[in-house]
Amino acid sequence: MPRSENQKLKLLTLMQLLLRRTDEHHGLTVAEMIEALEKEGISAERKAIYHDLELLRQFGLDIETRKGEKYVYFIASREFELPELKLLVDAIQSARFITRKKSEELMGKLEGLTSIHEARQLRRQVVYTGRVKAMNERIYYTVDALHTAIAQGRQITFRYFEWALSFGTAEKISRRYRRDGALYTVSPWTLLWDSENYYMVAYDEGHESLRHYRVDKMTDITVTEESRTGQAAFAATDMATYTQKVFSMFAGEEETVTLRFARRLIGVVADRFGSDAFVVPDDDPDYFRLTVQISVSEQFFAWMFSFGREAKILSPPHVAQALRDRAGDVCGLY
Repeated sequence: MPRSENQKLKLLTLMQLLLRRTDEHHGLTVAEMIEALEKEGISAERKAIYHDLELLRQFGLDIETRKGEKYVYFIASREFELPELKLLVDAIQSARFITRKKSEELMGKLEGLTSIHEARQLRRQVVYTGRVKAMNERIYYTVDALHTAIAQGRQITFRYFEWALSFGTAEKISRRYRRDGALYTVSPWTLLWDSENYYMVAYDEGHESLRHYRVDKMTDITVTEESRTGQAAFAATDMATYTQKVFSMFAGEEETVTLRFARRLIGVVADRFGSDAFVVPDDDPDYFRLTVQISVSEQFFAWMFSFGREAKILSPPHVAQALRDRAGDVCGLY
């Protein structure tokens, strides 16, 4: 590229230089800026640099000056500050539905939003501890397609799988498509985050009700030209209440259940049902009672089992009996 053409890039190159190489703890002198520009084939004079810095301030860059042995210039604030980027890094790393490969790609993009010096801090805080990540590499595009369908009010088709054991093959854990691989056709209404997984909530005309699906287990998604249905069902459903009823998004028959907990478990109950859950005293002052509507599922029973003698199903009797039966089945194994 001719030198005269390079000169047209001077202001943009200087802005990029400041954004990537400076922050509150690292600055550049005018001489260092001139040297860096020359490496890009751009000549600059000291007076012109001062003028360019002022133009960048007018453009909106928060450029400040610090006096030491020499005057240095640096970016004092950005759209995303370092603590905010660290929160985003934590969210990406803890999200099971984002694959390890996509996590690395997003990390690289986040690092580009700060200086090279602060980017090292972001990279150092990433610690892989054997966290299980999603294995469906196309989930990123699935989420995008779902947002498109929701925004356009369209139905979608997709295939839905579960993980199965395949002994005698090189790959022991493999996909097994439900309905023998036949397509599902539903009307998507929203996406939910629950228990480290991403779910789509959609209206199923065949069942005349809302259903939920793990996004990382959806493949071959297509946005159709058909208008979605189920608006009345979705409007009548409070999503916060929906996720409270459906334990870790395992479906089951909805029941009004009265539970008894030790007082020390109030935090656990508040986390699950919300701080406004209606609790009443028990005859024993060390316990309290709670009546809630939930989706009675295997996950609910497992949750109750985890508290041992400190939690009990009081009613209805058939739900308590179902838990008793499961306890007997487990005891029979030992």
